[in-house]
Amino acid sequence: MNSLDQQVVTQLAEWLNAGKQCWLCTIINTFGSSPRPVGSLLACNEDGLYCGSLSGGCVEDDLRKSINNRELATEKPEKIKYGVTVEDVLRLGLPCGGTLEVVIEPVRPGQYELYKSLADKIAARQLITRLVNIETGDVSLAEADAYEPLKLEGNNLSHTYGPSFRLLLIGAVQVAYYLANMAQALDYQVEICDPRKELVENTNIDTAPVVNSMPDDWLREKNLDSQTAVIALCHDPRIDDMALMEALQASDAFYIGAMGSERTSTQRRERLEQLDLTRQQIESLHAPVGLSIGSKTPPEIAIAILAELTSLRAAARKAESN
Repeated sequence: MNSLDQQVVTQLAEWLNAGKQCWLCTIINTFGSSPRPVGSLLACNEDGLYCGSLSGGCVEDDLRKSINNRELATEKPEKIKYGVTVEDVLRLGLPCGGTLEVVIEPVRPGQYELYKSLADKIAARQLITRLVNIETGDVSLAEADAYEPLKLEGNNLSHTYGPSFRLLLIGAVQVAYYLANMAQALDYQVEICDPRKELVENTNIDTAPVVNSMPDDWLREKNLDSQTAVIALCHDPRIDDMALMEALQASDAFYIGAMGSERTSTQRRERLEQLDLTRQQIESLHAPVGLSIGSKTPPEIAIAILAELTSLRAAARKAESN
């Protein structure tokens, strides 16, 4: 699955290659109950076609009408706010109190190579930053060492594309196959580790790297920061427990989980207590992993896990905005 950014930028590059005048719209600020987060993209072309989403439909229609009537961003970028007035809220159907601030940039066929390069780097799961001067319309690309949220300082817009979170999985199992496919559409960089050589050599996972290593050693080499989630999927305490101990002791990972039943999870916590982990560290473990939605099959379990991660990310965004 492709991320939304990849879909939008790839479509934009294809339109430019066909000689179409295009526009790229980016949410740069939200206030109140906004439908989509900062950084969300919408691309449209001179034929009225569009790709991406800023609100789920209402803002898109109004924005495309204004652009195609040449009322906005004819020569250089412009900023516009939606939902500022009661009339806006009623006319566009924005949630009560919600406001979006959007930058609209005219993009010309001559910029095809730049946007093709951007699309290729996003497809390769590489972090890349697009730098825009809103006053002049100048655009450039720069390599990024780490993901950073969108920033607007004066007239300078900085927007990093690529996976904003990492998902480190222990176990080249069926659930990992579905997680690796689904998570990439949610802006995760997925990596998988399994000490069982035969599973690694015969895995059908082709959307993420799978390495043959001891999981605790593997995790020790990673920077388990607040953008990282670690999930043990093996059901084998000889593999999972040492990895969980490493993750719980020495990381700032926003999520550490382990697959298993309530009984298995209770037994796991008892074993972790014997490994000199603190009560606080053990209580931070999410086990059983995922939201309780009655999932049984591997794809259902993957959905439950990603639903819980999405819920935690949304709560973190809300806390940051308050």
